[in-house]
Amino acid sequence: MTTFPSAVQAPAGARQVLDRCRALVRPALREAVARTHPWVGEMAAYSFGWCEVGGAPAAASGGKGVRQALAVLGAEAAGAPGRVAVPGAVAVELVHAFSLLHDDIMDGDTSRRGRPTVWQAYGTGSAVLAGDALFALAVETLAMAPAGPRAVRLLSVALQDLVRGQADDLLFTTRPWTGPERVRPDEYRTMAEHKTGALLGCAAALGALLGGAPPATVTALDRAGRHLGIAFQMVDDLLGIWGDPEVTGKPVHGDLRERKKTFPALAALGSPAAGRLSVLLESAADAGEVAALIEEAGGRSATLAEARRHVTAVEAALADVPLEAGAAGELRSLLDFLVRRDL
Repeated sequence: MTTFPSAVQAPAGARQVLDRCRALVRPALREAVARTHPWVGEMAAYSFGWCEVGGAPAAASGGKGVRQALAVLGAEAAGAPGRVAVPGAVAVELVHAFSLLHDDIMDGDTSRRGRPTVWQAYGTGSAVLAGDALFALAVETLAMAPAGPRAVRLLSVALQDLVRGQADDLLFTTRPWTGPERVRPDEYRTMAEHKTGALLGCAAALGALLGGAPPATVTALDRAGRHLGIAFQMVDDLLGIWGDPEVTGKPVHGDLRERKKTFPALAALGSPAAGRLSVLLESAADAGEVAALIEEAGGRSATLAEARRHVTAVEAALADVPLEAGAAGELRSLLDFLVRRDL
């Protein structure tokens, strides 16, 4: 069976792209964080891996900077220098950090990238405040950029979708596995586009907008990012059930132990071969047994097929508009990595 293999590190090409874009954006990101209240700034710096609790310097991983890279590449693909996208890259990175701070509270997650989450380290109320500050800082940063009003409108649409996706994801946990109120695969697909794809699409589109690209190019890059988000989520769902713990950092069958409503399980439930799967999902049955039944019912293959469809849609969106060849190649390298990795 063909799968999307994950990797601890990005391949050399994608890693070079990520490193280059981070180096371009990092000074402006640090400057933006320095504009906020010192205590809030410390929590933000902690979330980015720049410091420990109390402010001592640290060298923890703050993530690979995918969204900021998409913004830079969006500008370069439109024929502009990457530096014009820096305000957009900073804004999407701040929004992403804000969403993670709040997500960790909502999900009750106590660790991220091998360290206590911000709410665990500083308290729930403090983490909420830090998230709010990052959100405000993102809007301010973008509003001050050339084409600021249009850029803020673009970000606002993505934020509305992100909230919709997060709300649906939370509500899915309260819905049954079967019956008229069950979560259907098309609902899950929409949730993934909103929760994951909206900000990825916004990042690339913001870069193009700030780079002076025509509306058709901005729209195409936004569409590509949204399809990427769905493919990204499908791969995460596969890794959450069948991923190698040494690679993903998560326990095997972790999503099934928590009975998360992931695409493989939802797709399998719609198959005639589902059998007693719904009974097992609603019980305390062994997660390994449930995973095997999902695979037998076609849930794994259906998820791979769904991911491939959206990868194809990404390529189609990029082919719809003229893009600068070198930057477009780097963009494709990064997109390819994102659906074959574990972030």
